Amino acid sequence: MAFDPRTIALITQRLEDAERNIQYVRQALTDGGDELHVGDLSTDTDTAPVIEGERVIEGVFDGQNMQGNDGEEYPVPPNYASKSKLVEGDVLKLTINLGGALMYKQINPIDRKRVVGTLIVDEMGNFGVKTPEKTYKILLASVTFYKVQEGDEVTILLPEHGEGEWGAVEHVIHH
Repeated sequence: MAFDPRTIALITQRLEDAERNIQYVRQALTDGGDELHVGDLSTDTDTAPVIEGERVIEGVFDGQNMQGNDGEEYPVPPNYASKSKLVEGDVLKLTINLGGALMYKQINPIDRKRVVGTLIVDEMGNFGVKTPEKTYKILLASVTFYKVQEGDEVTILLPEHGEGEWGAVEHVIHH
């Protein structure tokens, strides 16, 4: 059975998402978490006081992961990054509670600009938004959430200053 490049890309992205979730679980276990609830992987909470024994790490979003101020890399759930429209450079707070639950919170969004482009799928099955300047990567979670099709017009959010590789999908005009 032969798969088209888009199907292969979707399967590959789902495997990468599963691997990220496995990294979450392993990180929680090595940090002393006794139990981990699957639903806790993609939750974010309102500002709450830190409970004794919780770990709080701040870091910068790089398009897929949070680069922690402790030098470690923490994978951000793609659904959370997509839903929250995280942009490269946003500052996040990760709280790992006593039960091992991981909770991300966007605490300092960077200045953004909007750019319009067209959804493309490259020969490897990766999704991107082609603009006059360059092609930006986007998360599969955004493609599936917005039901974007190749050729659709997509508005993405990018860092106002500096170069970014990843865009956060803001909205889509289907063609």
